[in-house]
Amino acid sequence: MTLEVLKIAVVGHTNVGKTSLLRTLLRDVEFGEVSVSPATTRHVEGVSLLVGGECVADLYDTPGLEDSIGLLEHLDAITGERRMDGIDVIREFLGSDHARRAFSQEAKALRQVLASDVALYVIDARDRVSGKLRDELEILGCCAKPVVPVLNFVAGPETRTAEWREHLARVNMHAVVEFDTVVLDGWGERRLFEKISTLLDPYRETLEALIEDRARQRKHLIRASADLIAELLIDVAAHVVVAAVADETSARKAMETMQQTVRDREQKCVDDLLALHGFREKDFESGDFPIIDGKWGLDLFSPEALKDFGIRATGAAAAGAMAGLAVDVMVGGLTMGVAAATGAALGALFSATKSHGSRIIDRVRGFTELRVDDQTIRLLAARQNALVQALFHRGHASQDLIGRLPLETKESSSKKLPEPILLSKIHPDWSSLSGDGFRNQGIERRIEAVDDLAGGIERRLSAAQAGQ
Repeated sequence: MTLEVLKIAVVGHTNVGKTSLLRTLLRDVEFGEVSVSPATTRHVEGVSLLVGGECVADLYDTPGLEDSIGLLEHLDAITGERRMDGIDVIREFLGSDHARRAFSQEAKALRQVLASDVALYVIDARDRVSGKLRDELEILGCCAKPVVPVLNFVAGPETRTAEWREHLARVNMHAVVEFDTVVLDGWGERRLFEKISTLLDPYRETLEALIEDRARQRKHLIRASADLIAELLIDVAAHVVVAAVADETSARKAMETMQQTVRDREQKCVDDLLALHGFREKDFESGDFPIIDGKWGLDLFSPEALKDFGIRATGAAAAGAMAGLAVDVMVGGLTMGVAAATGAALGALFSATKSHGSRIIDRVRGFTELRVDDQTIRLLAARQNALVQALFHRGHASQDLIGRLPLETKESSSKKLPEPILLSKIHPDWSSLSGDGFRNQGIERRIEAVDDLAGGIERRLSAAQAGQ
């Protein structure tokens, strides 16, 4: 079924966030130009919202209404002693020289309102109600088009939401919606589309399709985010490096190399999450949230990182967290002769399981396995979860630094890791971090483990989103 295409004009005073609104609705950080300087938008710019590849709405960013007081005085002069409908006054104005000269920017916006089905009148809810803004509403009322006031920047402490709602009610505008363009609120966006639907019954099916599509997109984002985090955790938990116990220099170098490998793998997950949610590395420059220039500001293997994310570790666990690796030494006090005999026996015993047999033989021969410890895995999970929560609440017009969000839980060193992670610890062939990549025999079981782990992460992310 072909849906009716809805035409929406986004209008308002200069510098109230019209372009910002479109960026967030489009999930596009590149649309238009967002600036604190007034009158950034000088021309009408259109863009489409799609559902299943089909255009369902055309949105138009318009120049700011810079001189509403002067324009309203001019419209009153046009009316004079004549009795004229407001829309006739607007049309006469648009055909005059004043629309091409003194009020050219206002004329561009009003032409687009007349050509659209509805106007979203964006208000900076931090501003006082002024005569200029009241004049803008009166002018828009002359266009004979439904107007939905959108209160922007409502998340901050300086908002005057109640004051604005009272004033809008006085001028008979009750279909008001609060939608902050820098703090993304899925429910706020849904209410915006529902308010438009109440004013435009012929487009009800179009708006319902748009609402349903946004819900599907959000669900997809949650699952795709969970998949990326699960891939990271399985890669890291399964990663093993063999090092000689007796050669301290070689063991230390292997440890440092492994740490950097894990850091790089986490950074890839961060980059993938940013891209998935429609953001860029440069959107995260610095701030309380520990990302700097798109990279984590707190080192993954530092005790401060564990403390910052509320992960508790004591004794040996804390020492292991400082190194970032658990060193498992099993050779004990075996002599060379006993070790050789034991190695031969183990080789025969594990001939059918080459992977585990070779690993145990390595240990007996004086080698050890370096692997990431449980606390670091918990830290990896907590950091990615915090990042995803931040991305789900960040509007695409935000110019501020990303802020810290409270962690969902405080992890404890005694809490059992999920079964897929524990299972991956005995399957080094599940990690993509080894030099030769996956081993063929481990791919199918790895896929199952990632899917299982991602399902649990998805449930946690969904619960967190539902609780907002």
